[in-house]
Amino acid sequence: MLKIKGLSKSYGKVRALNNLNLQIEEGEFFGFVGPNGSGKTTTMRIISGLLKADSGSVIIDGIDALKEPQALKQKIGYMPDFFGVYDNLKAMEYMMFYASTYGIVGDTAKKTCLDLMELVGLKDKDKTYVDSLSRGMKQRLCLARTLIHDPKFLILDEPASGLDPRVRYEMKIILEKIKNRGKTILISSHILPEIAETCTSIGIIERGSMVVKGTVDEIFMARGAFAPIKIKILGDKEVAIKILKENHLVQNITIQANNLTVLFNGNDEKTTDLLAQLIKNGVRISSFARQESNLESLFMDVTKKEDIDEDDWNINAER
Repeated sequence: MLKIKGLSKSYGKVRALNNLNLQIEEGEFFGFVGPNGSGKTTTMRIISGLLKADSGSVIIDGIDALKEPQALKQKIGYMPDFFGVYDNLKAMEYMMFYASTYGIVGDTAKKTCLDLMELVGLKDKDKTYVDSLSRGMKQRLCLARTLIHDPKFLILDEPASGLDPRVRYEMKIILEKIKNRGKTILISSHILPEIAETCTSIGIIERGSMVVKGTVDEIFMARGAFAPIKIKILGDKEVAIKILKENHLVQNITIQANNLTVLFNGNDEKTTDLLAQLIKNGVRISSFARQESNLESLFMDVTKKEDIDEDDWNINAER
């Protein structure tokens, strides 16, 4: 679906993108993670045809994004991190206006707009002025507008930025529904636990280059950074300890009474196999759960650079 090769971009003397390579397959929900100034927004703007690259190539669903910007517009939906809305329009009027820019008019436009507003939970706000909507509602309205021409590939730059936890959760549910419609999604976010939970794969960008890419499990496995498994044993724990010590994926075992903390470098399938083996050998288990993967620690480990705001690059480049 998306193939980026050798993408580079500089703002004056600042190298924003440095020979960036990235491939996203059709149907993926890809999380794009990096510190401020790492190149996330610059990449998204180039992909969306809003910014010219210095060198490299971007192919989206067979279209050369750098050479065929008009053809690209029908394939993608771009939601920027900061967006404007027409406050003097009602929500439905706002949607109908954007439908008209894609040549969608009449009953088709009305049905499309109502369906999308229902998808994002705003169907009952169709007659409400955009100015009176909450920040979260405006975010959802912008997301609905991004979908109006039924693009195959969505580029979402910090769609949950500034939202409270409840509204972020609602946004996550909406994005999962959109993915289930067959969309391929590229999303940037600083909310790392939600990225780990929602995305099928992630990439961490640093100094304009991709430094880590894969599923969350693959990344933790490659770096030996899986979160430990907590096991509570009922009765004799010696059989469990013996089985664990014989497993080559077990790196360490901490024992506190009948509570075992196991550093286990295996994916979900291997973890399930380990649990089955313990039960098969008569180990009575009260609880067995992997702690949440510490994506924040991994992020800090692979990104060492002092934050630089990409918007500052744009301002400086224009001066």
